[in-house]
Amino acid sequence: MGNKKPLVIVTRKLPEAVEERMRELFDARFNETDRPMTPAELNEAMTTADVLVPTITDRIDAHLIAKAGDNLKLIANFGNGVDHIDVTSALRRGITVTNTPGVLTDDTADMAMGLIIAVSRRLVEGAAALSDGHWDGWSPTWMLGHRITGKKLGIIGMGRIGQALARRAKAFGLSIAYHNRRRVSEAIEQELGATYYDSLDVMLSRVDIVSINCPHTPATFHLLSPRRLKHLHPNSVIVNTSRGDIVDENALVRMLEAGELAGAGLDVFSHEPAVSAKLMKLAREGKVTLLPHMGSCTIEGRVDMGEKVIINIRTFADGHRPPDRVLPSML
Repeated sequence: MGNKKPLVIVTRKLPEAVEERMRELFDARFNETDRPMTPAELNEAMTTADVLVPTITDRIDAHLIAKAGDNLKLIANFGNGVDHIDVTSALRRGITVTNTPGVLTDDTADMAMGLIIAVSRRLVEGAAALSDGHWDGWSPTWMLGHRITGKKLGIIGMGRIGQALARRAKAFGLSIAYHNRRRVSEAIEQELGATYYDSLDVMLSRVDIVSINCPHTPATFHLLSPRRLKHLHPNSVIVNTSRGDIVDENALVRMLEAGELAGAGLDVFSHEPAVSAKLMKLAREGKVTLLPHMGSCTIEGRVDMGEKVIINIRTFADGHRPPDRVLPSML
């Protein structure tokens, strides 16, 4: 990109510290309203920018990439997941795609662990009963949840976040099972006390709590299908802090309505920001705990993400391979 500062267009409002650093380093343009860009606005940004910094709320498909300007050479995603970007089409156009891996590991694992406790111990229901004035005092049989110590947690996806969750869960007295595309090293299994299941179906039939921590790819779309969900026993709990489409949401709703699952803790949904009316009804009935995609919501995490984006842009602008390049073969 030569000595000229690259024109960097950022699609959403970022933490002030990140935006200030970008102003110093780049010819940066920001979204002051924090309203998600329309497809037309995104198209306009992609025809003028040297670098686009999108987020999960921006769907950058093959159609948009085909109309991108010749100057656009880098899509530096603000976030780890890139399922909203057609990485293959970008590569064909000679556009590099980067992400921000690793910085949200602990934040997301904290949220997954929090949801496991919240669902099992009915924390949201209890808080609502108090704020709604429906608490008449302590009772030996009121708001009974389930102890998590001694239960078996099945982790789907034993990457950074899955392993971080396993460490937390082990400290709470849960035993760890996991399913992954590839078995992790023996040393990691021993550290976590984790048992590997080559068959997801078999693991689901043997665990009390399921946490979804794998990335969203074509191979994981509806990985928890209606058939697979049936392997869970009626006292099972599902927690999802990854992507909504990894579980068949309609099938999950039907099982919760029928009492075929004990509960669910969801931080992600199939049609965000829309949330199924049936899920909202189940939440009001205390059968599911819903959060508005808060898994990565820490100030520290957002600033770290911004630093990763800046490093990727600077490295690319200097003519080197950015450290967090994403290739189709990695998905």
